[in-house]
Amino acid sequence: MGEYLNPSGENFRMCLNSQIYVDKSELITYTNAMINTQQRFMCISRPRRFGKTMATSMLTAYYNHHLEADELFGDLKIVKSPSYAEHKNKYNVIMLNMIEFLGRSNTMKEMIDKLSKRIIHDVLDEYPEVSYYDKDDLVYTLSDVCRATKRQFIIIIDEWDCLFREYQDKTDAQKEYLDFLRNWLKDQNYIALAYMTGILPIKKYGKHSALNMFSEYSMTDPGELAPFFGFTEAEVFDLCKNYKLPFEEVKAWYDGYYLYDQTNDEYVSIYSPKSVVDALRHNYLANFWNKTETYEALKIYIQMDYDGLKEAVVTMLAGGNVKIDTRSFTNDMTSFNKKDDILTLLIHLGYLSFDSGSSSVVIPNREVSDEYTTSIDVIGWNEVIKQIKNSEKLLHSLWDMDADTVARSIDEAHNEVSILQYNDENALSYIINLAFFTAREYYTIIRELPSGKGFADICFVPRTKFADKPAVLIELKWDKSVEGALAQIKSRQYAGALADHKANLLLVGINYDKKEKTHACEIERYIDC
Repeated sequence: MGEYLNPSGENFRMCLNSQIYVDKSELITYTNAMINTQQRFMCISRPRRFGKTMATSMLTAYYNHHLEADELFGDLKIVKSPSYAEHKNKYNVIMLNMIEFLGRSNTMKEMIDKLSKRIIHDVLDEYPEVSYYDKDDLVYTLSDVCRATKRQFIIIIDEWDCLFREYQDKTDAQKEYLDFLRNWLKDQNYIALAYMTGILPIKKYGKHSALNMFSEYSMTDPGELAPFFGFTEAEVFDLCKNYKLPFEEVKAWYDGYYLYDQTNDEYVSIYSPKSVVDALRHNYLANFWNKTETYEALKIYIQMDYDGLKEAVVTMLAGGNVKIDTRSFTNDMTSFNKKDDILTLLIHLGYLSFDSGSSSVVIPNREVSDEYTTSIDVIGWNEVIKQIKNSEKLLHSLWDMDADTVARSIDEAHNEVSILQYNDENALSYIINLAFFTAREYYTIIRELPSGKGFADICFVPRTKFADKPAVLIELKWDKSVEGALAQIKSRQYAGALADHKANLLLVGINYDKKEKTHACEIERYIDC
């Protein structure tokens, strides 16, 4: 076994031996179906620490003809697949991590030369008996081995896009790299499967991609691979049960990436494995995923001067979603033409969650939300930070049923955060959510909760850990009255959706008078008749 050709299965063995391992081996059923088809070129892009490298180690161990898959996979789900025996340990596997070669090279030519020589070295060492046409040419060398041994290659490349992240402005080097990959991989009969992982989708130049033979599975279009990267909600639920960590709190901290699964025609809720594993291992909740990046990465992008970008970020901080068009994004970290390009990049980096059904984005969870607040504090969005810092006092005023203070605080939030367009009840709800920013530490916040004879505008449902806090139903009115808001809560029986919280439930009516440009508030404690 070589270092790059048919490496050992120790990396996957270490995954299996880890304290927490979640079985994603059914991914192999899908990759097996792609072997020796027109779809045998696969590029998977996900944020950092979403399980991409674990998957490459798994595929290497399964396909490598020097290994015995049954030893590693015997207890995993994949053994029940009809294709398991057909393809296990049948191929030459070349496994590369591009960061290694990039870090040891000063130019793209040097990187490509070094990579090619290392692969050729392993090939010649394993197959010295083959008659080679040109031992210095990577394509010819692999072709000669395949022809002589009748054994095809599986090419696995991790961090394929590192060049585009590290050398963001070196377009000549980027093109040279893409041309190398195309010449090495495209239309080569010695390739049974080419599998690449990275953070960014494949770079586009003009109307075409240099690697247009690849099928892409990204955060905006995960295809059939949605459940195989990141932990699904069912997997996290079982882990929390085993480790006695409250699932409800883990969900509040780390949930929020909703990917459409084409195979099952449904959306799956995905969690960052890094965050969940560290929370379970240490038995507390914190910003674990973000420790793999600094807030500087996010700060750079959200302060860029594109019309509507700041408003979009503030809207999402306030719990809203923002419509975007992802089609103009060119899959790099420098070529931006509008705010939608920035927001699309943030999807791929994991700072936003994309809903393909509505073509909109949201901030996924508390962990990521904290990263935004850190960034905007440093940037100097003082009016927003001021309201976030004031939100704790406002929440206590709500709990104290101090309606006048609540109304004044919302007035201040409206006047300070003027960037949010304020012309209907929907905009009013954004201001309310921003003003009550701290509430998400205690509550699950639901907009338009189905209940009784309609939808309650905003509902604060206390999580189990904070069961002593009152549940809150908020009805918003635009240029009407708080009395009408409270009457609507009662007449439409909105409290019915909070049957378990009726003993400690606050009814809140908030109205905005557009002539006076002030808010009014009235708070009542729910009385069950």
